[in-house]
Amino acid sequence: MSNQTTMTEFLLLGFSDVPELQILYFVVFLGLYLISLLENLLIITAIALDHHLHTPMYFFLINLSILDLGSISVTIPKSMANSLMNTRSISYSGCVAQVFLIFFFASADFAILTIMAYDRYTAICQPLNYETVMNRRACVQMAASAWISVLLYSAVHTGNTFAISFCGDNIVEQFFCEVPQLLKLACSDSEISEVGFLIFSVCLASSCFIFIIVSYVQIFTTVLRIPSEQGRRKAFSTCLPHLIVVSLFICTGTFAYLKPTSSSTSGLDLVVAVLYSVLPPMMNPIIYGMRNKELKGAL
Repeated sequence: MSNQTTMTEFLLLGFSDVPELQILYFVVFLGLYLISLLENLLIITAIALDHHLHTPMYFFLINLSILDLGSISVTIPKSMANSLMNTRSISYSGCVAQVFLIFFFASADFAILTIMAYDRYTAICQPLNYETVMNRRACVQMAASAWISVLLYSAVHTGNTFAISFCGDNIVEQFFCEVPQLLKLACSDSEISEVGFLIFSVCLASSCFIFIIVSYVQIFTTVLRIPSEQGRRKAFSTCLPHLIVVSLFICTGTFAYLKPTSSSTSGLDLVVAVLYSVLPPMMNPIIYGMRNKELKGAL
């Protein structure tokens, strides 16, 4: 324990030491961030102001947009500010907050996506029971349960992460405080519980993913019985992109958190981090909202 140090700040990964490339990185990520903000704010505003969209599907969609706004705002602005000011530092408390918010928004996002899959399953496979099953009270209870349970989970997971002892340097080889990179800085005897918690988290997420897959299999089976070719095409064009985004989210997140850690960060690690932290908040509004005729009409 003689090499154990008290961390007061961490140093995040810079994409480049060349000033021109830092400015380019800032401009690119600023563009992506503003696009994501605009998309999600448009969806929230349209659903809130149009009473015709006050249905279970759009209720969960507005929850998803709020979570996407928070999710992309946790990592990108700090990284852009560091790039613009030519610094790499993040305070210890800032890193704790970032880890907590990443866990919270990512987990809540996935929970809402799971509920949305159940909503679509009920609407398509059990249309006669839809009004009864997905009533206003049930929707509020499901959303509230997701937010509260994820809040508790994130608090426990963050506390468990920073209960570990850090040894050696304070360089986090990622553009935000990613837990697998933080574990590289942990003393060898203090990270076992956190690794176990990560495995439990991935198993929990995999269970939700299996539920989503089963729901969509049932949906596709029902859709294939639709006599109208146009109806089948519409259902497939809606459901398949949903499934692709969910699959991308869970696969990249699982790869990032369970792959064996190495002493150096590869370009693949950065690409995977962008795929699960930046891409979903940008793609969800397009796939779940902008392609919807009712929502486009409201906009």
